[in-house]
Amino acid sequence: MGGFFTGRTLTGIGRDLRSGRESARGLVARALESVDEDLNAFTTLDAEGAESAARWADEELASGVDRGPLHGVPVAVKDIIDVAGLPTGMGSGHFAGHVAETDAACVRMLRDAGAVILGKTGTQEFAFGGSGDVSVNGAVRNPRDRERMSGGSSSGSAVAVASGTVPLAIGTDTGGSVRIPSAFCGIAGFKPPYGVIPADGVFPLSRSLDHVGVLAATADDCRIAYHALTGPAVAVPSRVDGPSASGGPDGGAPYGRVAWIEPPVCDPEVERRVRALFPDAPSERIDFAGLRQVFLAIEYSEAYDVHAERVAEAPGLFQPATLGRLEEAGRMPGWRLVRALRERDRYAEEIAGLLDRYDLLAMPTMPIPAPRIGAAEVGLGPLTALLVSLTSPWNVLGLPALTVPAGTVPADGGVDLPVGAQLVTRRGGESLLFAAAEHLAP
Repeated sequence: MGGFFTGRTLTGIGRDLRSGRESARGLVARALESVDEDLNAFTTLDAEGAESAARWADEELASGVDRGPLHGVPVAVKDIIDVAGLPTGMGSGHFAGHVAETDAACVRMLRDAGAVILGKTGTQEFAFGGSGDVSVNGAVRNPRDRERMSGGSSSGSAVAVASGTVPLAIGTDTGGSVRIPSAFCGIAGFKPPYGVIPADGVFPLSRSLDHVGVLAATADDCRIAYHALTGPAVAVPSRVDGPSASGGPDGGAPYGRVAWIEPPVCDPEVERRVRALFPDAPSERIDFAGLRQVFLAIEYSEAYDVHAERVAEAPGLFQPATLGRLEEAGRMPGWRLVRALRERDRYAEEIAGLLDRYDLLAMPTMPIPAPRIGAAEVGLGPLTALLVSLTSPWNVLGLPALTVPAGTVPADGGVDLPVGAQLVTRRGGESLLFAAAEHLAP
């Protein structure tokens, strides 16, 4: 049984608010009632602040002030993003008791859009990992199976949406941290192009890879939230005339040509399930292994720059897994970063060429369904590498990427677990991602 917002869309919520069937204060009350503490999605609930903001949202609507589709909507915010007056703990003992003085830029954008901040959501420590179970606050649990990983690092944001507690959440994505938990939990997650939603007031992991993104039950809700925060996207027409290579409705081409990107390693059931959504898309290959080396060199170098003093002065305050990765990062030679920056430019040219021939690239979001909490390795190999294997290239290149639910696959223990389909396009082509998602039926 899901929370109050299960099955509800931003469009429907907005209609109910404006018709008087619902109030913002009522929505906040419903959201607070829907919190399932066993899932550990929230680190802080701001009932008083949310009720005050909701009261103001109701008064504005009553007086004719309408800030748009997020007006009066409860939203959750990842706990590496500053919300004035609330703790920002980053899932780490290093920031125990730390309270933010000002709102992050993306939080100001939410407030300007009329959204109501319900509270802060759990994150992998310092957002450095994709499992969602390494934090001073404990593991965030997957609503589909509470013994499974939620995915990370925006773990609490994904679970808050997937459990129906809120219809929308904000997260960050450095190597897949919006898309990984969205796919594992069976919701949609959108990583915009690099820098479109500003990262001011977001604690950095890797400054040139960090993106702020949105998580919602559906791709259309991600679209509505993204446009509410940034303004309407400029439509980018297909470069291809004639029938869609992905089999669009009635033989048309509603979103252009799609290439299927062959995953280097993938659970056969996951690949079959996602590939079935793109039966006629031609297969292409990219150098995932080379892109991974570029990603690691940049992420590790920039992450160690952020944490070098903490590693030297208070290593015991880190979770052991985080400390181990940072110590490994500290051994990264400088020439690896120099080479990675040069190679990033080369890969950008190669993928730009691919996107000259296709409008969208499609692949699984995750090569596996959600593993059990605490797992370090699965049948396909070490988990740390698998978790970001299909998502991190698009952070390296700063391209918009969307994950949408693609059905389920059977897993051990007799449970069916969600699978995500990932769509990628050129910068400025976000409208194509959302148009494609509208036509995908798992």
